[in-house]
Amino acid sequence: MKATTSHGMAVTTATDAALVDDLEHRTFQWFWDAADPASGLVPDRYPSAQTQASVASIGFGLTAYGIGATRGYITREQAVTRTISTLRYLLRSPQNDSEDNATGYQGLYYHFLKKSDGLRLNRDIELSSIDTALLMQGVLFSQSFYDRDTPQEREIRDLSDQLYKRVNWRWIRRPDNRLSMGWSPEHQFIASYWEGYSEGMMVYILGLGSPTFSLEPTSWQAWLATNDRRWGDYYGQTFLNFAPLFGHQYSHAWIDFRGIQDDWAHQKQIDYFENSRRAVYAQRAYAIANPGKWRDYGPTMWGLTACDGPGETTQQMDGQDRHYLSYSARGAGRDYTQDDGTIAPTAAVGSIAFAPEIVLPTLHDMKTRYGSRIYGKYGFVDAFNPSFRDGKSFWSDNEYLGIDQGPILLMIENWRTGLVWNTMKRNPYIRAGLQRAGFQGGWLSNAPAPARVAQAMPLH
Repeated sequence: MKATTSHGMAVTTATDAALVDDLEHRTFQWFWDAADPASGLVPDRYPSAQTQASVASIGFGLTAYGIGATRGYITREQAVTRTISTLRYLLRSPQNDSEDNATGYQGLYYHFLKKSDGLRLNRDIELSSIDTALLMQGVLFSQSFYDRDTPQEREIRDLSDQLYKRVNWRWIRRPDNRLSMGWSPEHQFIASYWEGYSEGMMVYILGLGSPTFSLEPTSWQAWLATNDRRWGDYYGQTFLNFAPLFGHQYSHAWIDFRGIQDDWAHQKQIDYFENSRRAVYAQRAYAIANPGKWRDYGPTMWGLTACDGPGETTQQMDGQDRHYLSYSARGAGRDYTQDDGTIAPTAAVGSIAFAPEIVLPTLHDMKTRYGSRIYGKYGFVDAFNPSFRDGKSFWSDNEYLGIDQGPILLMIENWRTGLVWNTMKRNPYIRAGLQRAGFQGGWLSNAPAPARVAQAMPLH
């Protein structure tokens, strides 16, 4: 294991620095190139024949622009212009309960939008609470990042405030105080609730922090009620399980959970950051054990999360029929295991802030072993599968997905400088949401840091 600094970050080599520098820049470039400069809409996939916009991708994109300005990939003026275009478009897009002529309703947004006009993609697409939350994280990041006293940056702060305040979190609250996953004009509320540890954490925190449609702390307690069922031992770690790693990354991409605890975490003598670190180590241990006997799994080749796959098909490997999947929520945990040999680089790279000492060697091995098949213009492709043979070689994706590029970019920057975390610590709504959920200690005990412009710092 590599030595760590007093901040818990791995001491890196020049080779590590070069790899992470290159990957962060390429991943940022995906958001910059993919977004429509006029509307700010960001596609779900790019470059791809599928061109629908994803509101989750927009949330990651809004955060990416601040990272890009800080790193010098673009100017602050460019970031401001793109951010204003995006926020104006979102605020002006139609919010109503019609089936076809709305971008959202009650301040929430549809999961996928038409890139041409920003309206609901089709009648199969739901108004999504989690995608709205991912979008609002980017909106609140913009509100706190652009802190200068200029007309444009004041407008960003005002637009962000309006967008966040109009989200009616109470409207998606069900009778048991849990939150619905979504709604549609045709079918009303989706039967599924946000229940149990997952990326849904951010939906509750954002709802609790709202000054206009605030949830009550009973909603946080209702969400926590199933935690004890997921808590337990898995591959040498004791933690709150959620099989795909994205559930351990998404909320943490914006919120620094180090050293802060709600009542449940306090009772377990853990914080949610440490919980994610243990989840990452457990997944690596699973890959080393490799119960499914998939090709190339090992200490520097692991990573299961929601991603593309070879497709719904069966193929022989070592004389046995093996079933493969298309896009699927792969993962390994006490709750379930779904594994067809497909590795998603975002699962490892998006965990760099949790466990850099095991992530960095994995990144090197992935890039060195598989080369240009999985590492291109925008960094790592979404997924690859060494077990699935496509002709003479293994299967590799040719797609990049916004919701998988996002954790790579944000968590690299959080590991390097804490930029996104420190920006969000200044946001009054995030602080209020955490405090109303019962979080205490650590940075929440301190007064908010004065607004200042973050500066990129070297990796080593």
